[in-house]
Amino acid sequence: MFALLKKEIGSFLNSLIGYIVILVFLISIGLLIWVFSTNYNILDNGYANFDSLFYVAPIFYLFLIPAITMRSFAEEKNKGTIELLFTRPLSDLQIIMAKYFAGLILVFFSIIPTLIYYFTIKALAKPPVDIDTGGMWGSYIGLLFLGSGFVAIGIFSSAITDNQIISFITALFLCGFFFLGFEFLGSFELFGKADNIIQQIGIKAHYLSMSRGVLDTRDLLYFITLVAFFIICTKTVLQSRKW
Repeated sequence: MFALLKKEIGSFLNSLIGYIVILVFLISIGLLIWVFSTNYNILDNGYANFDSLFYVAPIFYLFLIPAITMRSFAEEKNKGTIELLFTRPLSDLQIIMAKYFAGLILVFFSIIPTLIYYFTIKALAKPPVDIDTGGMWGSYIGLLFLGSGFVAIGIFSSAITDNQIISFITALFLCGFFFLGFEFLGSFELFGKADNIIQQIGIKAHYLSMSRGVLDTRDLLYFITLVAFFIICTKTVLQSRKW
């Protein structure tokens, strides 16, 4: 499993597209929160915090993570190497988890460079202030859990097709719907008391809760359940080849 995990990470990092995707992600966020005059601009807001990062990062992840995961199984199917992959002495679940953790590690790599914002804001603050470090780490954990859910959705989307573009579009739609769709449906107030339940099915409510630096076990359980659900769905899709 670890050999496959290493191969998956290497194949992404050996591709110029991999570096371009992560670089575009980091540059886009940097421009939005440091350069462009928007509501998310840290310098314009005049406060020594970088909550803006955790507001805009999920939107960029909607595009970044499908781009990372679209090759996972779609490329294997397209090249005809999918059967060779499953001849390895690994179970279907081990193969899926190797690809899943490879995607998650790449997402983690994309987060690390943003830590420089913490030190930049601390250096620019006048007078010197202590940033809420506990809240910051809670927000980063929330962002990582958000990424974990998106990666699971992306792996599933890649498993249902042999076309990387279709995989990307499907993952983009599903990630977008789970992040914004359920909140949007609940905002119509069409279902009475069930409106809040509908919003809780979506990712955004749980992500925002964790972004406040509060690690509620209900939010953690939600993301674990979401990841497990799409991993199981991916396993079911791949096992359908035997039917």
